[in-house]
Amino acid sequence: MTVDICLCTYRRPMVAETLRSIDAIERPEGVALRIIVSDNDITPSAQAIVALTAAEMLIEVLYQHAPARNISIARNAGLDAASADWVAFLDDDETVAPGWLLALLARQTQTRADAVFGHSRARYGADAPGWIAAGDYHSQISAPRAGLLLTGHTCIALLRWRGTPWQGERFEIGRGTSGGEDTEFFFRLNRMGAVYAIAEDADVFEAVPESRLSFRWLWRRKLRIGQSYVSSATGLGARARLFVSAASKVGYCHGMAALRFYGQAARNFWLLRGAMHLGVCAGCLAVPSAKLYGG
Repeated sequence: MTVDICLCTYRRPMVAETLRSIDAIERPEGVALRIIVSDNDITPSAQAIVALTAAEMLIEVLYQHAPARNISIARNAGLDAASADWVAFLDDDETVAPGWLLALLARQTQTRADAVFGHSRARYGADAPGWIAAGDYHSQISAPRAGLLLTGHTCIALLRWRGTPWQGERFEIGRGTSGGEDTEFFFRLNRMGAVYAIAEDADVFEAVPESRLSFRWLWRRKLRIGQSYVSSATGLGARARLFVSAASKVGYCHGMAALRFYGQAARNFWLLRGAMHLGVCAGCLAVPSAKLYGG
């Protein structure tokens, strides 16, 4: 069995720490691993640090320059280079738990799923506002919706690859600066027949930078998440129904926020929840997503 680990990077020296954490995992018996690093900067700015780190590692590392400033371009470059039975996805601001890959593979063996997702857990510093840390807004916890698991995140995923009907599928370039390209990608694969599962004990960890510790950043992110979710609805009728449902939820969330105006944590919770539903409305109306990445 072979696994290619696709890792995108953009101006983050922490990619070295990510690579070292992968090299330190508990190695699955009978599984050959390779890491594909796709550098999305205009210039190959990560090449030197990746080369220096790879020289000390046991796992093979392939570096490639995949410009520029669009995460879908980098993700697609990783898939273009992948030749393994399975591909795994990670981000360059994460470190993996020692049992990360073992947990994903064990869950796949148990369920025979085509993709297995785990959890990305945020790590907050002392500078994080209390309401953000308490709400844990930056963690990405995989969970079914209405009992169904129809999509997932590339921050921690294992996907059946070689010989599949979706081996020719790629991430949408148009979503590569706003985010949500992974949500749409996995929705699309699900419609092609891919079956998903969750490995509850597969974790990665992400240190949250100061630039993301604001209500404004979270509001824009929640709005985009809602816009991305619209890719689950195919056809005008489905989008119309989704719009009506989301619009009613926007009103409810804003009403709840008004009732909790003087409680910062509760007020912001409802405002951010309302932003997600507002994003669904915007997505149904094909409003362009704001640029969040690649600056």
